[in-house]
Amino acid sequence: MVPIKKIEDLISKHALLETELSSGQVDKKSFAEKSKEYSDLNEIIKEAKEYKSFEKNKIELEKLINDKNSDSDMKSMAKTELNEITSNHAINEKKLKLFLLPKDEADKKNAIIEIRAGTGGLEASLFAADLFKMYEKVSHKKKWRIELISISKSDAGGLKEVIASIKGKNIYSTLKYESGVHRVQRVPDTETQGRVHTSAATVAVLPEAEEIDVKLEDKDLRIDVFRSSGPGGQSVNTTDSAVRITHIPTGIVVSQQDEKSQIRNKEKGLKILRSRIYELEQKKKEEERSKDRKNKIGSGDRSERIRTYNFPQGRVTDHRINLTLHKLEEFMEGEVFDEMIENLNLQAQKEKLKNLN
Repeated sequence: MVPIKKIEDLISKHALLETELSSGQVDKKSFAEKSKEYSDLNEIIKEAKEYKSFEKNKIELEKLINDKNSDSDMKSMAKTELNEITSNHAINEKKLKLFLLPKDEADKKNAIIEIRAGTGGLEASLFAADLFKMYEKVSHKKKWRIELISISKSDAGGLKEVIASIKGKNIYSTLKYESGVHRVQRVPDTETQGRVHTSAATVAVLPEAEEIDVKLEDKDLRIDVFRSSGPGGQSVNTTDSAVRITHIPTGIVVSQQDEKSQIRNKEKGLKILRSRIYELEQKKKEEERSKDRKNKIGSGDRSERIRTYNFPQGRVTDHRINLTLHKLEEFMEGEVFDEMIENLNLQAQKEKLKNLN
């Protein structure tokens, strides 16, 4: 049941915006914002009006059906119409509930993805590299642009850590449930006995924050510069171009040394820092909204095991929704990635609907 007060508020807001936009007296900035809000409400206004008028129409039809003076044809038509509006009422209720769900303001943002090798030594770093290739393939298929921010390689083509920016349409809403521990079970190339090893990599997906989202004050930053170093302590260059930025209020530290230019390293570091602060602020807001519950999809905590990739059995299992796809090879190629994401989004919607007042 959707509270009628909420439905009336939607209808009133739609009418008010219609009047304001047609008045020609709205400034340019407000016009764009109000047009967007009006457009969003337009998608649901028909259902809202039908939902509001349902009880009144239902009573009138039932009166007609139970009226002894009504002829049989009229009663039959009234019964058909009552069945129709009752069926539409259930559909409208679902649409309105979904529309009224709290919107994640970060959903339309670009994302920064951080992948780190976890437990499992070399095999973990190889798996981290495989995960990054998978996200690259997904990005290519969706025509997203992926840009490397920093990378730390291990032996045999593995990755100790990689951070990249992904730009395109609705990136964060697609990737946000990837944060957590990804576990792999497979026989490493170096394993002579054919034994299955278990290792892991952690993934963190952050909404890419703009300067307008997070304002960084100089007084809140401590910036240290140092000489970049490569594998085995070899110097990458002879200048102090590496940058370590500490955000004093939160204690978040970002180091960046991939570029030869100190300025570029600082720019990249600030980009990561903004996104980490933004993510922290969003989590605090979500925790305040949901103190009495825990979303079963998970908090996005990178210490939480979310998925297992079992190569001997050719399956990938998401533990949050108990979904297993026996299409591991296709999944690693980015082919059935959307199937997993759609199921995660569906479950998240169900959880939110349960808590909609």
